[in-house]
Amino acid sequence: MKAKDFHALLKSIDAARAIRAGKRKPSRVITFNPLEVKMIRKRLHVSQTQFAHLIGVSAATLRNWEQGRTYPEGAARVLLKVASHRPDAVLEALRA
Repeated sequence: MKAKDFHALLKSIDAARAIRAGKRKPSRVITFNPLEVKMIRKRLHVSQTQFAHLIGVSAATLRNWEQGRTYPEGAARVLLKVASHRPDAVLEALRA
């Protein structure tokens, strides 16, 4: 590892420590409510396995989202947002 990269890594570790100690605010905060995923799935009247297949993730990933162990990112997050507002449109598009 180059010295420049190593110093950048050390700087980021120091920043993480300061954030954890409450001495510094994080540059971004991701908020996610696991119950939203479960609610969306229930409104579509599909099982975890069916919903996971529909949106292109594993059933384990979907369970992790619903239980709050991990959270969706990127395209999955956008698809869930659309599904929360227009579940009929999502079902129609994904089953076509």
